[in-house]
Amino acid sequence: LHVIGEARPISVQFMDGNKFDVKEVHATDRQMDLAVLKIDAKDLTPLTLAEPDSLKQGAEVIALGNPQGLRYSVVKGVNSGTREIDGKPMIQLAIPIEPGNSGGPVLDAQGHVQGIVTLKSAVTRNLGYAVNISALKVLLEKPNPVPMNRWLTIGTLDERQWKPLFGSRWRQRAGRIMVEGFGSGLGSRSLCVSQEDLPALPYEIAVEVKLDDESGAAGVIFYSDENTRHYGFYPSNQSLRISRFDGSDVFLWRVLEEKKSSSYREGEWNQLKVRLETDRILCFVNDEQVFEVKDQRYKQGKAGLAKFRNTVAAFRGFQVAREIAPYRPSKETAQKIFDLTEDLRVDRPPHDALVEEVIKETDEKRAQQALQERARLLTKQAERLQQLAQSIHERAVRDDLQQLFKKEKESEIDLLAAALLIARLDNSEVEVKTYLNLVAGMVGEIQKTLPAEATPKQKLKALNDYLFRETGFHGSRTNYYSRSNSYINETIEDREGLPITLAILYMELGRRLGLDIEGVGLPGHFVVRVNSTAEKGELVDVFEGGEIINEEAARAMIVSANSGRFDEEFLKAQPKKEIIKRMLRNLLNLARDDEDMQSMLRYVETMIAIDEDLMQERWLRAVLRYQTGRITEAMADADYLLEKSPEGFDLRRIHEFRNFLETVKPSE
Repeated sequence: LHVIGEARPISVQFMDGNKFDVKEVHATDRQMDLAVLKIDAKDLTPLTLAEPDSLKQGAEVIALGNPQGLRYSVVKGVNSGTREIDGKPMIQLAIPIEPGNSGGPVLDAQGHVQGIVTLKSAVTRNLGYAVNISALKVLLEKPNPVPMNRWLTIGTLDERQWKPLFGSRWRQRAGRIMVEGFGSGLGSRSLCVSQEDLPALPYEIAVEVKLDDESGAAGVIFYSDENTRHYGFYPSNQSLRISRFDGSDVFLWRVLEEKKSSSYREGEWNQLKVRLETDRILCFVNDEQVFEVKDQRYKQGKAGLAKFRNTVAAFRGFQVAREIAPYRPSKETAQKIFDLTEDLRVDRPPHDALVEEVIKETDEKRAQQALQERARLLTKQAERLQQLAQSIHERAVRDDLQQLFKKEKESEIDLLAAALLIARLDNSEVEVKTYLNLVAGMVGEIQKTLPAEATPKQKLKALNDYLFRETGFHGSRTNYYSRSNSYINETIEDREGLPITLAILYMELGRRLGLDIEGVGLPGHFVVRVNSTAEKGELVDVFEGGEIINEEAARAMIVSANSGRFDEEFLKAQPKKEIIKRMLRNLLNLARDDEDMQSMLRYVETMIAIDEDLMQERWLRAVLRYQTGRITEAMADADYLLEKSPEGFDLRRIHEFRNFLETVKPSE
């Protein structure tokens, strides 16, 4: 059914090129997404319908269709089971399915139709679903025929009330007007002009609108000449805009004003209202005035609806009147309803008595709005409480890290504990002590294999044997760029990890065995240097199972990853604080790839907690704080940078950012 849609002509074309207009929609089932079409054709050879439930799991099937417009395609797969999707029993097909396969038959080895393809999996590739043939048989036994002249009227607008212009598909259902598809006007504009007579000025026009995607644009028009000239008030790209359209040319489209409004609720129904007076235009969203415009180019014309680009939008409650009643309950009424629900019990549904008390205060619609507003507020407060709990956790982890790095001697810093705290930063269930005990147990197992007076070389061999030959620790072969690979607790449990997590485990096991092993941060690859054996200074690649890296290979790795230049600094041992900062930078880069600003901020905050002299990170933190709504904190970072005036920074840019923050700072 979703293939043919509603209220539009349908034709059927066969492989030989013959094309027939559909004369009747013989049967439909909206729940099962099925439709049977009737055409005037003779001598057609029908496919045999299979017996219900005759398709066995694992049986081979063939699907016919036009995937991605590739006509008359055939693809082979298997029946991998049955699934209930949105309450419907479906055949699950392990088969490549793409848009265009829908409506095609699923055939078994005998060429019998077992189902109709209707859905592609959104979770994984090469998986789709088909409606079982039994549902089609029910339709054939009990059809509900609709002639095409009637089918074309389903959902159509009453031409006495509405006049669609410039393409797109305008239709009506359940009291709503829906629109989809590109319009043919400027900016893919499409209009739907009300044919209602308008009162003399002043008067008001209002409609509720809901966008499927806030990057789109749709709203109310007024003073329309039923062609290309009119005003429009509408949300666009998460802002509200009033524009004047003086024709079909892009140079005749003028945005009069544009701004964001806290009263506009993204993803929900919003009422747009325009009050037209003799000398001005007032625009409101959900009763809040957002614009007052003095533009006087047009003073008469029709009102209606508009959509732009490929927006899918819905409208309801269109009205024109001298004065339109407030959309939302008054502040006094809303407060009374809030007071009535202040002590709402959470262990049972609301009492009938409470329902009666709320209804007494206002009508059903405004009561719902007040309660939904209250629910939104409580939901937001719950989110903030979760954020507060997370912030307290992060602060505690950072405090623990700061304590670790306060120790004066590098040898006293427990690098393993620090790495575990990084894992705990993202997962509060990670218990540092538990994993320290696990590693202590690993050390004990290694020590059991050593003689009483073991040499450093014997200890190193025992460490390598234990990690790489007995317990199977290895570098990650898949999902290399997953954040979980940066968590050393998962390296310990899964026995695989990144070069840096494996190196930290190797270094800390070695330290507990009495070996001197330090970390070396080659560009793009972390290795270790063993200083305890006769081969002092030998580089070991823990990621590659303890493979020795000679000086020539190390130099080649540096040159390859450093734009062809060798830099001796890369061969120096990294302090433990630098190793932890490198781990955090890895996580920061992965979070940046995911566009996860909250996580980016968490990692930058932690880097600055252990090294307050990180100026680039402090600048990044200022930006992230702004992007996550922490304006006051962002201002503090900007002030710090302006005071310190670090070398290499564009202070003019920081000044501009600081001034901008003043303009968006919320009132206390």
